Amino acid sequence: MTPKAQKRHLDGAKKAKKDEFYTQLADIERELKHYKAQFKGKVVYCNCDDPAVSQFFHFFSYNFERLGLKKLITTCYRSQATDLFSQGNSEKAIYLEYEGDEDGDKVPSSDEIGVKSLKGDGDFRSAEAVELLKQADIVVTNPPFSLFREYVAQLIEHDKKFLIIGNKNAITYKEIFPLIKENKVWLGNTPIGQDMLFRIPDDTAAELVEGGNEGSKWRRVDGDVFARASSCWFTNLDVAKRHEDLILYESYSPEKYPKYDNYAAINVNKTAEIPADHDGVMGVPITFLDKYNPNQFEILGIAKAPLGTPDKIYPQQIQVSVSGAKSTVRKLNDAPALKVATPPKGKTYYEVGDEFFVAVYARILIRRKDGSR
Repeated sequence: MTPKAQKRHLDGAKKAKKDEFYTQLADIERELKHYKAQFKGKVVYCNCDDPAVSQFFHFFSYNFERLGLKKLITTCYRSQATDLFSQGNSEKAIYLEYEGDEDGDKVPSSDEIGVKSLKGDGDFRSAEAVELLKQADIVVTNPPFSLFREYVAQLIEHDKKFLIIGNKNAITYKEIFPLIKENKVWLGNTPIGQDMLFRIPDDTAAELVEGGNEGSKWRRVDGDVFARASSCWFTNLDVAKRHEDLILYESYSPEKYPKYDNYAAINVNKTAEIPADHDGVMGVPITFLDKYNPNQFEILGIAKAPLGTPDKIYPQQIQVSVSGAKSTVRKLNDAPALKVATPPKGKTYYEVGDEFFVAVYARILIRRKDGSR
């Protein structure tokens, strides 16, 4: 192995270790039940899944006939057990192929699962993994969060259908948000506000417990430590809720929906508060994407604090003391902001002359489509 290849291998191993978050079966079942008809006759590829512990492999292999699958392929990064029912590790990475029950018991067995060696390490970017990807109709997995941009780019490049888990922050990535805006990617059925807890290796669990932050980074369930990650499902498979109109009840008033002082849009704090009688541009929370119907609304862009386009260079931050509490002051740019009388304690604000502006949380900029009301 060349020094460069060795470094890539070691770096990849470190990232893979940090990204070992195993999705629970209940979360998979809760989401996948909404897409049953779309899997009939399809080849499913899970390319970031340790088959010895992956609940994705478990779900698809045990529901192979019910879903009417054609084939299931599973690969992952790092060496795996050659015998799925043992704890021993192999020197080589492997991939699995399963084409359904052969003995009539509808329970996948080692005799029915083809276990094949890979020459490389099973990295989803490797030539071997890409060749397997080309066979697939639908990709379903929990890819490494640290490589999410690259992972999605590969799926788009190869024009694959997919249902994958990613960090909620990925919505705002400059590589991901344009895909959402152009209706090439959207959120799955599971509400964005619903937590998912992930199984993790024992040493990772020990590190989380030692670091504290129970509730925010990890939780203990029946004595086991689970990682808590701010995550949601991303897909380009059709889902029924995407065609349901958001029912609106509120009426517009300038007092309730202030305009941004530096952006031509009104501010809406909650999706449920979108006014039914306003046709202009509105800044709504990211949770709006849970209810987004592309026939009802048009997504114009995203605004973050500090905002503008997702790849905008942030102004330098300066820590100042305001009435004994630290606040962050920035130069006002094209980020949506609301004027306030005095600098807020402990908050991010913009200062322009003698005026102060409060930065709002990330906003999706939307507009109602003609004829949608």
